[in-house]
Amino acid sequence: MARFSRPSKEEVRARRKALGVKAAAGRLRFPDDLKEIRMTFGKSQEEFAALIGLTRRQVAEMESGNANPTYETIMRVGRLFGYGLAFVPDRSDEADENVQG
Repeated sequence: MARFSRPSKEEVRARRKALGVKAAAGRLRFPDDLKEIRMTFGKSQEEFAALIGLTRRQVAEMESGNANPTYETIMRVGRLFGYGLAFVPDRSDEADENVQG
């Protein structure tokens, strides 16, 4: 396992800004972006796990896509940013075809 390298304050600010833009555009996805969410706080898996009430292993498994977070877990992560859980329109061509018939 790679050793955690704490990002600089500038890196954390840039990550938070980029994550906010991605979230506003409806492109934030679990588990793909969970590591990026964690890194916006400059936290190791262990530190982030303690912040949201999980174990390091649970965070690692969610980041790798080997575990499904519960609704409560997703809400805890979202609350860190002032986000809630919502349905976001899928703007892909496939979604358009499904609506049309």
